[in-house]
Amino acid sequence: MTMARAVAWRAGRFAIDLAQPRVMGIVNVTPDSFSDGGAHASAEAALRHCEQLLKEGADILDIGGESTRPGSPAVPLDVELARVLPVVREAVKLNVPLSIDTYKPEVMRAVLELGADIVNDVWALRQPGAREAVAAHPSCGVCLMHMHRDPQTMQTAPMQGDVVPEVLSFWAEQVAQLRALKVDPSRITLDPGIGFGKTAAQNFALLARQRKLLEAGYPLLLGWSRKSSIGTVTGIPAAAERLVPSVTAAVLAVDRGAAIVRVHDVRDTVAAIAVWRAMKAEETHSQLTRQQEQVP
Repeated sequence: MTMARAVAWRAGRFAIDLAQPRVMGIVNVTPDSFSDGGAHASAEAALRHCEQLLKEGADILDIGGESTRPGSPAVPLDVELARVLPVVREAVKLNVPLSIDTYKPEVMRAVLELGADIVNDVWALRQPGAREAVAAHPSCGVCLMHMHRDPQTMQTAPMQGDVVPEVLSFWAEQVAQLRALKVDPSRITLDPGIGFGKTAAQNFALLARQRKLLEAGYPLLLGWSRKSSIGTVTGIPAAAERLVPSVTAAVLAVDRGAAIVRVHDVRDTVAAIAVWRAMKAEETHSQLTRQQEQVP
């Protein structure tokens, strides 16, 4: 069984149309990002990057003030707030859905008060007070991601066994707890957590069997961009040089039902999805033509 694309994702100020796949552009306001080396660490640079990603076709912006790459240290609350709040304060004026990549409930409350639309949490709201912070907001969107262990240890001892049922079971539990707080299902998306405590083989199993993940009943958000598993299978060690395989993975994810893809390389991903959309439109047209020809 597969699920048809959801009509919309309720996300704060917006109802994001998911009839076609959407591109979420990554804005790292960190000095130690695995992918861009802190190129957008200042508020001014981050805002310029936001504007550039929108010009390239991003539908959603995802701002993060703490790196969650494998082995990355936790960032103190005051440091994350100092990084993120000045960017959010200005970025909300861009009139685009604004997602904040954080697991700290204090940050969630602060950015939602400033007008951010989405909480994108690698911990799936499992930190104390996080669910309540989201539930207290009347309409913010939320993405619940599967992560095995934590960013400090997830790749030193990745999970074992069949990853697909494990992810589905985890999602079911986290969604149930959020729904118990009266959060409307239209606000929820799910992320299988590519690279978060999984082997390369498990990550590609999630891609190969992604249609099975649709059975969870919520829109899927996939983040393959520049991940180490791509480096493993391509032999490209530098994250910033993984553009082509990252775009390939994004299109494969979209073809298997992803509603949103989270990427660094917005322009190239948008262009690749345009090619996919043209192919799907012609495929649909051809199917309708054949059906009409068969009508007596």
